[in-house]
Parts: sequence; structure tokens; C-alpha cells
Amino acid sequence: MAVELCLLLLMFCGSTISEVQPIYKPPPGTLDFGFVPAKTYDTGAYHEPGAIGILFKIVHAFLYLVQPNTFPQDLIRKLAQQQFGNTQGDYQKPENVVLTLQAIYYEIGFIVSAALGLLFILLLPLVGLCFCMCRCCDNCGGEMHQRQKKNADCQRSCFATFLFVASLIISVGVLCAYAANQHLTNQVRGAKKLVNSNFKDLKIFLNDTPAQIDYLVSQYNTTKDKALSDLNNVGPVLGTRVQEQLGKEVRPALDAALTMAGAIRETKEALENVSVSVEVLQEGTERLHANLTDVKMHLSNTLNDSACNAAQAASTCNIIRNSLAQLNINANFSGLPGVSSQLAKINDVLKIDLSSLVQKGYAAFNDTPDLVVNQTRNILSDIKSVLESIGSNITTFTRALPVQKILADLMVHLTQSEAYVQDYFPLVEQYDFYRWLGCLILCCMLVLILVFYYLGLLCGTCGYDKHASPTTRGCISNTGGNFLMAGVGFSFLFSWVLMIVVVLTFVTGGNVEKLVCEPFEDKNLFKVLDTPYLLNKHWKNYLAGIIFKNPNVNLTFEKVYSDCKENKGIYTSLHLEHLFNINELLNISMYTEDVALKIEHIQINLSKIILLDEIGKENLLNFSSSGIHGIDFSAYLTEINKSVTKVDLLSFANDLEARADQLPKGALENALKGHANNIRMIHNQQVVPLEQAMKYVKARSTLNQSIRLLKRTSSELMVKVKNVISAVNAAQDLINNNASQVIVQETKKYMDTIIGYFEQYTEWVKESISMEVAACKPIANVIDTAVDIFLCSYIADSVNTFWFGLGGSSMFLIPAIIFAVKLSKYYRRMDTEDVYDDTENGNNGYHKEHLYGIHNPVFTSSVEQW
Repeated sequence: MAVELCLLLLMFCGSTISEVQPIYKPPPGTLDFGFVPAKTYDTGAYHEPGAIGILFKIVHAFLYLVQPNTFPQDLIRKLAQQQFGNTQGDYQKPENVVLTLQAIYYEIGFIVSAALGLLFILLLPLVGLCFCMCRCCDNCGGEMHQRQKKNADCQRSCFATFLFVASLIISVGVLCAYAANQHLTNQVRGAKKLVNSNFKDLKIFLNDTPAQIDYLVSQYNTTKDKALSDLNNVGPVLGTRVQEQLGKEVRPALDAALTMAGAIRETKEALENVSVSVEVLQEGTERLHANLTDVKMHLSNTLNDSACNAAQAASTCNIIRNSLAQLNINANFSGLPGVSSQLAKINDVLKIDLSSLVQKGYAAFNDTPDLVVNQTRNILSDIKSVLESIGSNITTFTRALPVQKILADLMVHLTQSEAYVQDYFPLVEQYDFYRWLGCLILCCMLVLILVFYYLGLLCGTCGYDKHASPTTRGCISNTGGNFLMAGVGFSFLFSWVLMIVVVLTFVTGGNVEKLVCEPFEDKNLFKVLDTPYLLNKHWKNYLAGIIFKNPNVNLTFEKVYSDCKENKGIYTSLHLEHLFNINELLNISMYTEDVALKIEHIQINLSKIILLDEIGKENLLNFSSSGIHGIDFSAYLTEINKSVTKVDLLSFANDLEARADQLPKGALENALKGHANNIRMIHNQQVVPLEQAMKYVKARSTLNQSIRLLKRTSSELMVKVKNVISAVNAAQDLINNNASQVIVQETKKYMDTIIGYFEQYTEWVKESISMEVAACKPIANVIDTAVDIFLCSYIADSVNTFWFGLGGSSMFLIPAIIFAVKLSKYYRRMDTEDVYDDTENGNNGYHKEHLYGIHNPVFTSSVEQW
């Protein structure tokens, strides 16, 4: 039933999952497919033994001492592959003899231990029989006479101590055996919950797998919706991409043209500023020039006075007369050339709005997405039809799968298996009760022996009177001795039975631990099972042969168990692509080829886009020939940088006044001082305003900036205009003649984006199938539950701990028997005792009973004899 269930489970998982072919992965936008629905499995395939785990570790250490050899993989493979015949000669073949010797070498620890156990089983009853017969003949301590010795008290104490220690060790062994026996029973009683948990997980596994597959199929709609969204927005997507690629050349050309249009407006403003500023400065300098000329004339007339011919004034007047040339303006703006002709030409250029023409080019270029939408309308409807057909085919194919039928069959078998286990579990518990009762009886045998030993020690120790002679010992002491001998008798009766159980359980449990549990834990057991041609001489891989009927498929027990242990999908774990292939469901390459072909047939014509017409280009040429490059910029800059007057009028006036003071007092002195005051007045009223008044300062600054702007603009103006026109022509040529290459390139990228969504979908399906869909953790849990928990943790550890405790107790029965026999002599009441006479020393105080012994009339020998 279990094998059929497993195979049906594998067939079901294989019929619902398929391999996805590896595909190219472009960088489109990431799609969110959500999480595959999955429930949490309840079974925790791990057993914590609790406090008794310490005993388990001790037993494991003991087994390592008995069997320190590693797991014999090669030996087991050879033994499994070896075909032994029925004749004696087959066993005598050299290779078979070698294998037998290797097996004996590996099992030497168990063989020696079992041999010692068998020796114990054979010899102890025989020794007990001989011992009883010997005592019946008044030998071996059967004679009810005790020789008096000086160290009798010391011997008695030593024997009592050794017996007590041996009894304690036996008690510990009994407790270990009882604890192991009870632990196994407790685990068997609680195993039903673990079994039910495994069945529950298997049902979850079966119920969730179809839902997970449906979820994978349904997520195709996410891919389709994203692709349809991009197709519906083909303008913003494809059109924007085409526009961005063309814009690398178009936008700089239009930007340059727009910049040139701005330069034309700036040139006009600069020319107007030059014209106005020159007029303002000319007005101020002309008035200053007139006043300075008038002052210079009056000053010259004063110097021509006869008073200047005097000897004292002649030199001073000459000095003043020679300095009159300095009274003149320095910056003469009246001689600057005008810019009216250039301004008129610029005004003619500005009659055409170049900026508006460039903006029209921008607008035409920005309409690229709309052109793409209008020219791809028919093709996009075909692509949408292809996408819808893909979804319909996937849905149709999924419905054609016999998932529900397989699921129903598996669920029937699983339910039957669960019912079978539930029906037979009470029988298992009943048999376990019989086992528990049998083991308890074995423990009770030892407990009975221990009771006699402990009672014997208690009665003998408490009732012993060192002043009493052997023939006069009390009843309690004598009862203690009888208890000890009773314990010895039961030891001989039970010990061989106990050792038989110990040997059988030791050989069985020890080998299960060393050959099953330990190699299962480190997976060496799977490596043996995965040996080619081991389980079937015609099959290289047994598991692949069972599942796929193809033993050449590389499918191993170890890999399947490890993958399921990691909760990977059963599709990955079992390589179910070799069993059932549904590439038609996920292989959408033929559909994507149709989509790619239709996208490649997209033809987009952008020849209607005009970046700048001939009027705009002619306007630029007119600007370049406006004549601004012919302006004498150096003359303007020279005049701007000059001071207002040739000399500082205030200094000149002060100097004039100082020289007037050098003249004799009179009219000449006063006239010169009056002229100095007039010069100061001109300086304050005309020069200072020309230098500081905002009107003139602003005019000079504006004139300076405008001239420098015109100078920069006119620098290689013709070349700049030609470059702008060339850039616009090149961009226009790209749109008219070479845009098809850009469109093809961007269309390919757009196609890769659309197809990339489907590739993301298939990659996600592949990843989900590998790691999430039909996660086979329950299968690994079933194996762990059966082997690691039930067989090893519950049964093997408990059985091994049971024989360990029982065997240790049985071995210590031997020293306990010896010490009990020796000690009973000191507790039991003797029939005769030694009598000492001061006159006789020849016998060293020992006398024959029939010569010197004193018979005890109270206690007869028939009662005391064994």
C-alpha cells in the first residue's frame, strides 16, 4: 500500500509540472507575480528524548567501543551484489571467503561480545548446578561449620561492602532497563499523533498542489496585462524611445537655433542701448566742453593783462598759461561711429519671429508619440489577438490535464493507508503492552534478587552480634544469611534467561544502530542504495528505473532526500521532466516569435516633421550679414575707459589758487582766484555728476556691456550661423532619411521589453516549480519519521539502553553471587564451632567435630543444610 501510494504521488506531481527552457533575460520592468500559495506543514521530524538522552549517549559511546569501525559501504555493496549459490562450493570461492572474513572483521566486536554472552549462558547454569551439588555434599561452603579467624570481622565487612556496591550497580542497571522500557512504551503511545501529523501533511501536499499550479497559470494574466498596457501606451513607450534617440541630435540643433534667436533679440537690445547711451554721454560731455572752453578763454584773457608782464608775476603767469591746455575733456563720445544702420538691419531680421519657427519645430518633433500611435494602430490589434490566444491555449491545456482524477485516486489510497494504520495501531499498542510486560518481568527478576540481597544485608548487619558464637547467632542474623543464599539461588536460576535476552537484543539493536541509524544520519546509507546495479543488476539507477522506467536518468536516493529535506519542489527533486513534459503550456516561444515578427513590421514615417523651414534659415543668414561685426568696438571701449577730463579740475583749481597767492596783492590775484572758484564749480556741477550721477554711470555701464556683448556676438558670427544651419539640416536629414534605422533599433528594444515580460513569467514559473510548487518536505518527513524517529530514536535507542542496563546487571550478578556466598557464612547459625583448650595447641585451635565439637541441640543440621 505504501509503495503504491508513493508511486501514484510521483506520477501525480510529474503530470502537473514541466520543465521550462532556459531563455534570454532582457532588462524590462520587473513584474510582481506575488507569492505562490502554500500552507505550513505541521510535522516536525525531530525527536528530543529528554533526560534519558544521557543514557542514549552512554550506550552510543559503549557501542563505539564495541564497534569502532566506520560504516562498511564497500563491503555491503559487495555482499549485496554477490550471488551465493545453493552448493557448498559457492561459499568456498575465494572471493566469498574474503567477503566473509571482512564481515567477521567488521563484526568482531559484536561477535566477541556475543560469544562472551553465550559463554555466560552456558557456564553460569552449569556452575550453579555444580555449586548446588557441591554444597549438598557439605563442600563449597555447605558444611555448617565456621572456622574462627582473627580477621573475621574485616572479611565480613569487606564482603558486605562489595556485595552492597555490586547490588547498587545492579540496581542502577535495573533502573536504566526499566526507564528504557517505559520510554519505548510512552513513545509508542504518543506515536499516533506523529503519524496523524504526517498523514495530514500529505493531504495538504495533495490538496495544495493543484491550487498552486492554477495560481501559476493565472499569473499569465499579470504578464498579459502588463504587455497590453505597454501596447496601449505605444506612443509614450515606443514613441518616446524613438524621440529620445532622435532627440540626441534634434534637440541640440533646435536649442542652437533657439539660442541664435535669443542672440538676435539681445543684439537689437544691445544696439539700442549703445545708441541711447552714446547720446546721453555726448550731451554731458558737450556741455562740459563748452564750459571748460569758456573758462579757459576768460582765464587766458586775464593772463594777457599787463599785470602779468611785471617781473614778479611773469613766471607765474607763464606757468599758468602753459597749463591751460589741460582744461579740456578727455572722453569725446561725439566722434564715435553710429550703429543706426546695423540696428535697422536687425529690425528687419526681427520682422520674422525665428523663435516661433523654432518652437514649431519643437512641437512637430514632440508629436512623435502621436505619429507612432496613428501608424501602429492595425499592428497592435493583431498583437493583442496573439496575447489573448496564448492565454486561451494555456487555460485549455491546463483544463485538459487529469489533475482532479489523479488527485482523487491519490486521496483514496492515502485515506485507505490512514485507515489501515488507524485500524492496526491498537494492535501495535497491544503487542507493545506484551513487550512492556515481558521486559518488566525481566526487570522484576533482578529486583527479586536485589530484594534478597538487600534484605540479607539489612538483617545480617542489624542482627549480627560479634559476641555471639557461630552456633548461637540470632534469628535475624541467620535470616539475613538465608536471604543472601536465596538471592544466590535465584541468580543462578534467572541469570542465563536474562543473558539470552541481552545477547539477542544486543546483536539486533547494536547492528541496527551501526548499520542503519548512523549511516542514515550521515547519508552513507543512501550512497549504498545509489550504487549502480545494486538493487537491480540491469539498472544503473534503481530509483529512476522505478519512476521513469529509464535507469540511465541520474536520479539518486540521496539527492531526492536532501532536496525534499530542504523543502524544494518535487519537480526538481525527482527530475520529473523525464516523466511528463508539458512544454506546450509554458513554451511560448512560437507565440513570442509571432509577436516579434509583428513588432518588426512596424513602419513609422516621420518625414512630416519640419524642424526649421527655409524662411527661418534665411533669417539666420540675414542676421549674420547685419554688419554688427563692422562696428569699431575698440573705439567705443577706448572712450569708455577714459576719464571725463584730462586733468583733475579740483587739483587744477587748488594749484591755480596757490599760484595766485604767489602774485602781488591786487586785481590779478583776485581774478585768478575767481577763475579757480569757477573751475571748482564746474567740477562740482558737471564733472562729478558725469562720474557719479546714475544717469551717466548707467549709460557708461550699459554702453560698456552692450559693446562687449556685440563684440562677443559678432565674433565669427557667420561661422556660428552656418554651424546652426548645418546642425538643423543634419537633424532634418536624420529624420527624413536615417530615422528608419533608429526606429528599427528602438522597435527591437520595445519588442525585447514586451517579450521580456513573458520571459520573466516563464523564469518565475521555473523558479516557483523548483522551490515552491509541491514542496516535498512531507515525503522527507515520512522517511525521517519512519527511520530516524520510530526505528532509531524510539526503538533502537530504547532497546539498546534496555540491554545495556539488563546486561550490566546480569554481569554483576557473578561478583554478587561470590560475595553473597562468602558473606552468608558470617550471618547464618552454624551447627558446630571451634573449641579452644589451653592445654592443647597441636591443632592450632581447630578440632574435629566428632572429637571436640559441641553439638547444638537447639538447631538441627537438616534445617541449615543446602
